[in-house]
Amino acid sequence: MLSDKDRIFTNLYGLHDWRLKGARARGDWDGTAAILARGRDAIIAEVKASGLRGRGGAGFPTGVKWSFMPKTSDGRPHYLVVNADESEPGTCKDRDILRHDPHKLIEGCLIASFAMGAHVAYIYVRGEFYNEAQRLEAAIAEAYEAGLIGRNACGSGWDFDLYVHRGAGAYICGEETGLLESLEGKKGMPRLKPPFPAAVGLYGCPTTVNNVESIAVVPTILRRGAAWFSSLGRPNNTGTKIFCISGHVNKPCNVEEELGIPLRELIERYAGGVRGGWDNLLAVIPGGSSVPLIPREICDTVLMDFDSLREVKSGLGTAAVIVMDKSTDLIRAIARLSRFYKHESCGQCTPCREGTGWLMRMMDRFVVGDAEVEEIDALEDVSRLIEGHTICALGDAAAWPVQGLVRHFRPLLEERIAQYKRAAMPRAAE
Repeated sequence: MLSDKDRIFTNLYGLHDWRLKGARARGDWDGTAAILARGRDAIIAEVKASGLRGRGGAGFPTGVKWSFMPKTSDGRPHYLVVNADESEPGTCKDRDILRHDPHKLIEGCLIASFAMGAHVAYIYVRGEFYNEAQRLEAAIAEAYEAGLIGRNACGSGWDFDLYVHRGAGAYICGEETGLLESLEGKKGMPRLKPPFPAAVGLYGCPTTVNNVESIAVVPTILRRGAAWFSSLGRPNNTGTKIFCISGHVNKPCNVEEELGIPLRELIERYAGGVRGGWDNLLAVIPGGSSVPLIPREICDTVLMDFDSLREVKSGLGTAAVIVMDKSTDLIRAIARLSRFYKHESCGQCTPCREGTGWLMRMMDRFVVGDAEVEEIDALEDVSRLIEGHTICALGDAAAWPVQGLVRHFRPLLEERIAQYKRAAMPRAAE
């Protein structure tokens, strides 16, 4: 269990003052100029040594990503873009950082931008986060007024400007290159890679896109040291993580805990357990709607980190834990996700544009059982034709929930088909 002294987000629940005065009382902006004085290479090396992996879903090592940025400028400006387009169903961690701890993010933006040679950073906020964007703007204004950002930020000699850009609520803009297109004022459609953003990103310039949580933890890591952060969690899965627990639990919540905490302990300790007790658990989606669900027997023992969940053919994703008890119609739940991904596909790639429609229509028939048993394999085949054949990961996100259902709950699909046929038999006899 994570002790309070090791918590990074000490105002996650908004119990204290979110403004600059309150943030400073909690240790934010403490010695920031001294951190910058270490130099770009030292900061990147420390973030690498901490083992921090991206908290937006992919889990790519943050320090390594930063190191891809050019060491010297070729005349083009460098940019940091923070992805606050938190549109993954079940995920609500970044929203609470923006609401309750915005100065952690702002300080992280300054340090990360300095490390990558960027004088300008943009925070791209999901369109629906109106109040959060207002609060973030207010916190940025405070930081400017206090001389923490702007010209000669924190007295470091580094000039740094930070802007908030509000999106229009499109899920696809959470993909980093789709986000860059939207930020440039174009339709949010992902770009082909290569070139990668570190070479050709925002306005054709070197750019790094990071998640809110990834950037917000950086100041604390640099103050307390890479060794402290890497001592938390498990090897290759270090540090703390905000978990969003929702669904059929007694107390839905956000909680910061160590990576590698057992799923059962996470749910029972912080969310008050499964509604009706652990034995009433049917399945859990452990990392936001785009990762495959896992059944009760795996939930008993699985650890909540990148590698452990990959071993059981799921993923940590954004660490949004969606709990489903035995009252859940799993087929209907996955069909609803299929409809979501069909709606949010940008339509650029044929496998996704056409395949998500196929998945949705097939899943709608499976909900009532109007299908043949052989179509279960056809459903999985369609998902495989989408997975890995698209420019961005939305195709994978649409395919994986369906694959998880087929992998773990094929008998449920077969029984639904049998029920439909039994119900139709008397009518046929008439």
